[in-house]
Amino acid sequence: MTFVLPDGREISADAMAGASLLEVARDLDIAIEGACGGAMACATCHVIVEPAQFARLPAPSEEEEEMLDLAESLAATSRLGCQIRVEARVDGLVVRVPRTSLLDG
Repeated sequence: MTFVLPDGREISADAMAGASLLEVARDLDIAIEGACGGAMACATCHVIVEPAQFARLPAPSEEEEEMLDLAESLAATSRLGCQIRVEARVDGLVVRVPRTSLLDG
């Protein structure tokens, strides 16, 4: 999985199955805010999935879609990092981290 930061840097890592993208990002010292700690009570772990890969993910729940309405820098392939779990179908996933999702954003 690869995270593309607002400055263009790419950080790639293998991730443990079952972990959320938010957890993986934090393990990589990427300062994604995730203010609610992954409880899906905010939109501060918002990421943008590469369009060609978006269909590989399970559909977002209605609750996630409602939270995404609160996200800044929303895109057609936006998701909450706390709701994407590492599994075989997301192998090689590339996500962009909007500046608005970073603690120092």
